[in-house]
Amino acid sequence: MENTERSTSSVVTWVHVVYALHAFSLLTGILGAATVVGAFLTGWPSIIAVILNYVKRSEARGTWLESHFRWQIRTFWFGSLWIFLCICFIVMTLGIGLIIAWLPMGIVGLWFVYRIARGWVALNDQRPMYA
Repeated sequence: MENTERSTSSVVTWVHVVYALHAFSLLTGILGAATVVGAFLTGWPSIIAVILNYVKRSEARGTWLESHFRWQIRTFWFGSLWIFLCICFIVMTLGIGLIIAWLPMGIVGLWFVYRIARGWVALNDQRPMYA
């Protein structure tokens, strides 16, 4: 096996590990006492996954795998931003508080599930992710 094939194979393994960590966080939120969003954004598997994304993404630079690193990082940070903005908007403008926040949190939770599933399927098919 050529050196570039070996390094690409190693990066593919890392991308699988990151998707698995994110999926574990989602599963924890679905089956546990936490929400899907809470488990994804604050659970240790997703935190480790985001750190791994930043540590390993330079190894994927210039390959189709780079798009998966970008997809995973954006999933985490955009979801964080949306939850923060939704909760702030609801609490600040409506004054009703977190009772109404369950709807946007549920939507973002479904979005997380979609993003991780879609990305992992594309990785298994050896396709890049397009934002």
